[in-house]
Amino acid sequence: MVKAADEVMDICLLAGEIMLTYGAETYRVEETLERMARAADFTNVHCFTTTTGIFLSFEEKKGKEDLMQMVRIDDRVQDLNRVTEVNQVSREFTAKELTVEEAMERLQNIYNAPVQYPLWMIHLAAGVAGGGFSYLFGGGLADLIPAYIAAVVASIVVVEFERYFKVRFASELAAAFFGGSVSILLVFIGLGANLDQIIIGSIMPLVPGVPLTNAVRDLLSGDILAGMARGVEALLTSLSIASGIAMAISLFL
Repeated sequence: MVKAADEVMDICLLAGEIMLTYGAETYRVEETLERMARAADFTNVHCFTTTTGIFLSFEEKKGKEDLMQMVRIDDRVQDLNRVTEVNQVSREFTAKELTVEEAMERLQNIYNAPVQYPLWMIHLAAGVAGGGFSYLFGGGLADLIPAYIAAVVASIVVVEFERYFKVRFASELAAAFFGGSVSILLVFIGLGANLDQIIIGSIMPLVPGVPLTNAVRDLLSGDILAGMARGVEALLTSLSIASGIAMAISLFL
């Protein structure tokens, strides 16, 4: 039974790691892991999740085996499609439609799957979002193209800086700085008229919308520690973006 318990622990922690890494709320992770462990006929199931780690424990019905493990989460990105896929696996496993081996294979495929969209498409989509937000916040049609270019530059910088320097908040500060600088340059050469709206468009793809939303949902569900941690993370990201824009304005205006 120990082997079976270890296997169930592995699939539960892998499911939780994928969900927490790619943007799921902490209460959703806890509910999913506890539901999967109980579906495997284990009792006294307890799961405690923070933004950087998952603790899970359970025991056999007869109380002969008690198992507890934890996994640390270092990287956090946004890919809600993977969260949806893990949710589907958990539902099928809970309904006894998947064995432990099949669930592990499905989860490993999700974990090792490449990014759903190529980077060039992500950067172009960030540009479209930047142009749209600049118009939404009061910019004119002439501001769409410079906002698009600045947002694409900011998106490229944040990805490349984070890839090579592994410092998340520094990469967001650099992205905001380059996005703001490109916005100022384009307005200076006559491409665009409303600098404020162009700058807003350039930084909107960097705004931590998912972490902020998850922070509120965690707080409302009673997960005070996780909610505060996510809120602080979103706040630091916002401060990094604001600092990068302030640097660009102070240097070039």
